[in-house]
Amino acid sequence: MHVTDSFVDLETPTGAMRTYVYEPALQGRPARSFPGVILYSEIFQQTEPIRRLAVQFAAQGNIVMVPEVYHTYLPPGTVLGYDDAGKEKGNALKLDTELSIFDRDAEVLVAALKGHRSCSGRLGTVGFCLGGHLAFRCALNADILAAACFFPTDIHGGTLGKGQNDNSLGRVGEIGAELLMVWGRQDPHIPYEGRRAIYDALHRSGRFFTWHEFNCAHAFMRDEGDRYDAEVAQQGFRLAFDLLRRNL
Repeated sequence: MHVTDSFVDLETPTGAMRTYVYEPALQGRPARSFPGVILYSEIFQQTEPIRRLAVQFAAQGNIVMVPEVYHTYLPPGTVLGYDDAGKEKGNALKLDTELSIFDRDAEVLVAALKGHRSCSGRLGTVGFCLGGHLAFRCALNADILAAACFFPTDIHGGTLGKGQNDNSLGRVGEIGAELLMVWGRQDPHIPYEGRRAIYDALHRSGRFFTWHEFNCAHAFMRDEGDRYDAEVAQQGFRLAFDLLRRNL
């Protein structure tokens, strides 16, 4: 499917949020034909690997929006490097950002997708690393029907945002979306005990979810660097595509 790309600056309470839009061509279809997907990046914002991930999801027949998660602090178009300086900056901003900013941004994105000329109004979300956690929180919105969370950080420790005291795990009972949780067993950021705490919370709350663990490191979906696992990444795509197709 042919995919076009553009961007829009969405207004939020903390300023304009540069948001990249990947849209399947209508090709004779009526308006509002495609589901919408919010795709959350890692701490580095929209790098080339994240852009390629977004194109993959759009090519499945979804309108995909990729927000700049640190728009409150960084100029539009900022991309942090996959290096020590980029990691330090990205992690610092993750801890400086009020949790309410992430949540309000999610509401803005949901409204933007629902108002998009080609969107059916059925919405899902996908995220990686920090973005996996943001997708998890985005699923607290009743309009989100499916959420694919790849190696989401900080859920088990409740350490997202300013004050490092988020309530994501305590609010799992509010999630109505079907969840797909995907992990690397060799991921030092989310150890076994952390994954177990998340699994137990989802189970106790009666959430509708599937759970997949692979023998991979953190960020195995990123097609750049030595952590990438092409074969497992393809399995991850299939799991996420299926989730979105069934629910949206």
